Amino acid sequence: MGLFSPAQVVGYLALALGITAFLQKSDQRLKLFNAIQSLVYALHFVLLGNLPACSSALLSSFRSFLALRYRSWLLGGAIIGVNIGLGVAFARNIAGWLPVIGSCIATIAIFKMRGVPFRCVLLASTLLWLANNIITGSIGGTLLEMANAVINISTIIRMVRSSPGTHAQCPGVAQSTLEQSSATGR
Repeated sequence: MGLFSPAQVVGYLALALGITAFLQKSDQRLKLFNAIQSLVYALHFVLLGNLPACSSALLSSFRSFLALRYRSWLLGGAIIGVNIGLGVAFARNIAGWLPVIGSCIATIAIFKMRGVPFRCVLLASTLLWLANNIITGSIGGTLLEMANAVINISTIIRMVRSSPGTHAQCPGVAQSTLEQSSATGR
């Protein structure tokens, strides 16, 4: 597939929207841009023939739009259930489950988390989508997830620096690591 095939061009648009999303310090604006980016991502993956990723991206868009207004465990659980059902229907191998799992953990974050922990769980989701995109051959998607990871880490560090005492809120990240990056400016 060429660098400027229709599928890849749509992926580049998703890239621009995704970068815009993760530059946001506001959780609401991040969710809005993420919802729009996920719609474009769904089109990108259907053009690439990756139905598990397409269905997860489409459901992620719907989820993010709902999360702008609602923060319900029940709604999040229903979306996770639908996502797993779509995975059963479309995933044909382990790689097909990467976007499904990524979307499921992002659903938990989007409905029930805020601030630094929210972004840490989204980072884990990003890494699963990155693996999916590399396997699928998505140029824009791979660049998007790499950029999202870097931007999200940067935003987490900025948020930790501007809010002392939040270091321990990032699951799986040692407090000393964040303190060290905050102290050294890296």
